[in-house]
Amino acid sequence: MFPEHRPRRLRTTPAMRRLVGETTLRPRQLILPMFVAEGAEAPRPIASMPGVVQHTRDTLRKAAVEAVNAGVGGLMLFGIPKTRDAEGSGAIDPNGILNVALRDLRSELGDATVLMADTCLDEFTDHGHCGVLGADGDVDNDATLRLYAEMGLAQAEAGAHLLGPSGMMDGQVGVIRSALDRAGRTDTGILAYSAKFASAFFGPFREAVDSQLKGDRKTYQQDPGNVREALREIELDIAEGADMVMVKPALSYLDVVRAAAEASTVPVAAYNISGEYAMVEAAAANGWLDREKTILEVLTSIRRAGADMILTYWAAEAAAWLD
Repeated sequence: MFPEHRPRRLRTTPAMRRLVGETTLRPRQLILPMFVAEGAEAPRPIASMPGVVQHTRDTLRKAAVEAVNAGVGGLMLFGIPKTRDAEGSGAIDPNGILNVALRDLRSELGDATVLMADTCLDEFTDHGHCGVLGADGDVDNDATLRLYAEMGLAQAEAGAHLLGPSGMMDGQVGVIRSALDRAGRTDTGILAYSAKFASAFFGPFREAVDSQLKGDRKTYQQDPGNVREALREIELDIAEGADMVMVKPALSYLDVVRAAAEASTVPVAAYNISGEYAMVEAAAANGWLDREKTILEVLTSIRRAGADMILTYWAAEAAAWLD
């Protein structure tokens, strides 16, 4: 076959490589997760995630506008309350930090972006779990669902376009969808964290939200070795009314992203999580990696695996590079 077949002909110039490129990475495919802390008077740096902060309400507005102007496709919001309790009541309170911040951003941005809310109790509970605990100390799935329905309604009323149930409770999508529809919130969508694994890469995120967790979440998050189970979760969430599904983490689960993309009838998101971010930032800070090239390669790999959209802490910065 050689020398008649020379694949390098299609790599000769930047224009040629651009012409035959198979995977696109555009700002609209990037979603920026953001943290807002109740009572914060100035942004609080997150040590394990250089460049990421817990925002004040004012700095959140400013950073959100900048990200949208850079072209990002959406914003995913997490709230850090001053006080917590066993049921995470701050998540449902209309005046809780997450719901207040959602109203701030919806007022500031309107429909210029897709405003998303993390629909989970873990930031708001004094035990750090994603649901309420039963007498045996385990998470009570069905009691948690009732609170998720209330939380979802509060977030929809505060202005979220999409709710992000991330607690991995059985039936969570169906319960939230039913509650929204009964309340006339039929236009509020659900981005289901369908395949969320019990990953070691979540460590920096727990610092970011000041998590109170002791122990682990293995009774509700998935075993990192299971793919068929992930696909079953995705299938169930779509059947319950999910408008989009997510695989989390992304970089260490690219095979699951690919399998999800091939099986799903709705758009697939992947979350490039805190530990993946922290690894690249640490290596780049030590001069071991070219930061910009590595970030773009990481994001491209997630798109190549089949993700329609990527949640990433680099979203605003990468969007500026891409444009």
